[in-house]
Amino acid sequence: MSKLEVEDEEDERRDPRAWMKVIGAFEQPRLVYNVGKKHFEHIQTPPSLFPPPSHKTAFFRNRYNLIHARLLRNESFQPPTLQTQPRHSLSRSDSSLSQNYTITPIANLLGRSGSSHLLLGLLTRSPTGGLLLTDLTGGIGLSLQHAQPTVGIDGAWFCPGMIVLVDGIYEEDSQGYGAGSSASGTLGDIGGVGGTVGGRFVAFSIAHPPAERRNSSLGVPDTMDAAQEAHGGFGWTDFLGLGSERAVGSRMRKMQQLVYETQAPHAGNNKIVVLGEIELDVPRSLQALRKILGMYAELNVSQMPVSIVVLGNFVRHAALAGGASSGSIEYKECFDALASVLAEYPQLLRNTTFVFVPGDNDPWASAFSAGAATPVPRQAVPDIFTSRVRRVFAEANREGDRGKDAKPTEGQVVWASNPVRISLFGPTEEIVFFRDDTSGRLRRTCINFETKDEETEGPTQRVQSEANDELASGVPQGEEAMDTDSSHENINPTFQDSLSSSVVAARKLVRTILDQSHLSPFPLSTRPVLWDYSSSLHLYPLPSTLVLADSEAPPFALTYEGCHAMNPGKMVRDGKGKTAGWIEYNIMERKGEVKEIAL
Repeated sequence: MSKLEVEDEEDERRDPRAWMKVIGAFEQPRLVYNVGKKHFEHIQTPPSLFPPPSHKTAFFRNRYNLIHARLLRNESFQPPTLQTQPRHSLSRSDSSLSQNYTITPIANLLGRSGSSHLLLGLLTRSPTGGLLLTDLTGGIGLSLQHAQPTVGIDGAWFCPGMIVLVDGIYEEDSQGYGAGSSASGTLGDIGGVGGTVGGRFVAFSIAHPPAERRNSSLGVPDTMDAAQEAHGGFGWTDFLGLGSERAVGSRMRKMQQLVYETQAPHAGNNKIVVLGEIELDVPRSLQALRKILGMYAELNVSQMPVSIVVLGNFVRHAALAGGASSGSIEYKECFDALASVLAEYPQLLRNTTFVFVPGDNDPWASAFSAGAATPVPRQAVPDIFTSRVRRVFAEANREGDRGKDAKPTEGQVVWASNPVRISLFGPTEEIVFFRDDTSGRLRRTCINFETKDEETEGPTQRVQSEANDELASGVPQGEEAMDTDSSHENINPTFQDSLSSSVVAARKLVRTILDQSHLSPFPLSTRPVLWDYSSSLHLYPLPSTLVLADSEAPPFALTYEGCHAMNPGKMVRDGKGKTAGWIEYNIMERKGEVKEIAL
């Protein structure tokens, strides 16, 4: 090998794009949690779009087992021991140091009327319209008349389809409570895996299972506390197909430091640009895109972003749904217009990886959904519509080969699935992108609670506080970003009232999704899911960064339990003036910043 070839190889290894991998939902390893062995296993059966009904049951069972196992890893749910060593990961008072909580299976409620219990189950609707709480042993009618969320009314969303913790009292059926109830208090024949328990469960408080930080799940030391020792976790599990944290994590972190050291040639290539809701059939969207790309094209090659992620919907109305202006020809013309804009910045195309993530209005799913919720995960935009965009990238790379700014790593365009994961330096950093109007679906299906002046603290309140599930009262940066990991204190009500509605909405959305560890915590009738590919929707372990592209929610960038969550919002902002907005994410700092520019 010549000296020139060696230098080119070293330059390529020092290019951060060489360590960037786009992992589609249909390429991600399909894992299932084994309760008996307490670790993850690969699913051996080949996936199918038309699986047998048993796979639907396995889909919910695996989700419940995963949250239940995560909850049992929390110190509040571990049995007491004779050891008196102080706890490190939880903040507790002396009075609650030896207190632990036990989850009661629903089937064990029989014959225990009037006793208080802590249940973990799936919120569902009964055939009569009432609420049911189900686990793997059975189901029971749920009364939330006196219940209050432990995080407050504006702290989190609670909807059917979510797995929740409920603290309350079991009442046997003497008045015909609940669906499927019986006066004898025996198991019925509907609801849950084992049937519906007679009677009802009167809840006093309800909460989401506390989230677990990524480093705790992987069993590696927290980067914020170098003295912490590694323990437990699933560090040897390869969640992305790129190697496990214990196997290659240390080497990848050293490579990341080498690539981004101060004097490195690519130290300035540490940004990822996220653009949301680009409607290519709207002239103003192309104008905004041209202005944003022009800003980054003027930068030096060593300062250009590593990647530009563009999220749909790419058209205003559902494509191929039968409308006068929604045919295949019109849809392809939209991407031809995009190709004309991209062709103006060949140097940016040569030095950046573009990733396109579709929305519900994009084909082929939009052809039969007419813009309604389509099954997730979903495939990328078909190649038949994107040929001219790929041709523009190929031409830009050919020009670069003849120019002085030629680089071993060429520009690339990736048409990704929804959701999609981007891995930087193996398992060191995982970024999840998901395009869905989640906040609107939460508002339509949520459970409303009565406002109480006085709330009684129950086990779920204490669990939430002890497990650092409360968001800290951090000061938002420009009312768009806030760090919520710096305190174990509960939110001060007066401070929460002083926050803007956009910040409260962002907190509420992020807490709900991350505590559920799932991108779509809804019933299948509300948001369909492909059963055999449901593992791609799990957020366990928590990613380093989560991008929830929601056009109905305000743009934000905040951190919760070590996971930085962002929403770019719509690129063309409605309201006063004409502005375009996006998010610029710093890879080394793991922080996003909401950007705006006047059109």
